[in-house]
Amino acid sequence: MSGRASNRPPLSPQEAWLSDGRQVLHFRPSPPLLKRRRELSREEALKTWGHQARAGLAALPGAVEAACGPLLAMSRIVSMDLHADLHQRAVLDTTAVPWAPSPMAGVERRMLDRRGGEVARATSIVRYAPGSRFERHVHAGGEEILVLEGTFADEHGNYAAGTYLRNPAGSSHAPFSTGGCTLLVKLQQMHPADQQPLMLDTNNNAAWLPGLVRGLEVMPLHGFGSEHVALVRWAPGTRFQPHIHPGGEEIFVLDGVFQDEHGTYPAGSWLRNPPGSVHRPWSEAGCTIWVKTGHLPAVLGSDGLGGG
Repeated sequence: MSGRASNRPPLSPQEAWLSDGRQVLHFRPSPPLLKRRRELSREEALKTWGHQARAGLAALPGAVEAACGPLLAMSRIVSMDLHADLHQRAVLDTTAVPWAPSPMAGVERRMLDRRGGEVARATSIVRYAPGSRFERHVHAGGEEILVLEGTFADEHGNYAAGTYLRNPAGSSHAPFSTGGCTLLVKLQQMHPADQQPLMLDTNNNAAWLPGLVRGLEVMPLHGFGSEHVALVRWAPGTRFQPHIHPGGEEIFVLDGVFQDEHGTYPAGSWLRNPPGSVHRPWSEAGCTIWVKTGHLPAVLGSDGLGGG
């Protein structure tokens, strides 16, 4: 550098995002010195970087992936309390939650609630890139899955979009997806006595039953002790009376727009209403929701004791 001092006033620093996702701080003279590089917005840069990262991980051959194990292990969660107070209401637009890497290449998750480390009581949206897989693992507290998009698979079968799965406490599997998929996943939330594996195809229209009010249809998925899980379909303009949820309620909006006196929830919304909560739901446009009740803060068995 030249030791001569410049008489020019200092230029104002500007933040920029490069196409590889890095943030830089530099000076922007006029005319610009960087004539041949188009700086991206933050959103463009992160999207580009994410696509490049996923493509690179998905293309890793087995030997290279094994060699990268220590690096991938850096994505393991040490400990986290995210919306972990089950006595508090939680509402999220899951489409706005950033994807976080998992310890396995090509598998990402949007974390909705979580208490613990890599093994945790958790609710997440999980995305498998085409050709990705997860190592064999045991679900000490059970696993509940609703396939939202694509086809999920393990050694027991292939599960298309609309499949509802329950793998009881103590079960194990080695999941993968050949073409890619997106899942709603709940971990470590089952009663230990609820030991019946379950696989249901919710695309069967014959399984819909009339609801308690006109315009409401229900597809029961599972029930054990205090816990009940169902799909509920609301015709446009359907309204339900005010009611209480002694054991809490959890909702994921699959399509349409769900509403209550607390807000409006489009497709992709996740709600958790705590024990003792009251609301008066309706849907002006119509919607389909996945609903779980009676599981907060834990599922109660027939003996009245909690276990999940």
